[in-house]
Amino acid sequence: MPKKILVIDDEPDVLLFLGTLLRKNGYEVCEAGDGVEGLKKVIDEKPDLVCLDLLMPEKTGIKMYREMRKDEKLKSVPVIMVTGFSASPIGYMDFKNFIHHRSIPAPEGYIEKPVNREEFLKAVKEVLGE
Repeated sequence: MPKKILVIDDEPDVLLFLGTLLRKNGYEVCEAGDGVEGLKKVIDEKPDLVCLDLLMPEKTGIKMYREMRKDEKLKSVPVIMVTGFSASPIGYMDFKNFIHHRSIPAPEGYIEKPVNREEFLKAVKEVLGE
């Protein structure tokens, strides 16, 4: 049975790109357009992995991530942050420090936009232990 991956992003082009890439590589994909819908889908769909954008309307990826990590049923679901937030090595380190200093475990992976196909698939496989 293929692994299920939930992709959460408010940009339709990103959802289409990542969803298509994952499906072509044998994964089952479900999608959400913001953190509110994403949190519902994590509960309903029980994905093996969540690919989560940071900056979205309704509920940001950071807020959704915090809620997942505080919930006993959701905290073990691995997360790869997919973001344009950290456009430089310094920004990346600032973001990692932001996550680490919030008494919440860091996400299992980080991918920057624009997403490189090979890097993204490599991160997905590593997080899923494939």
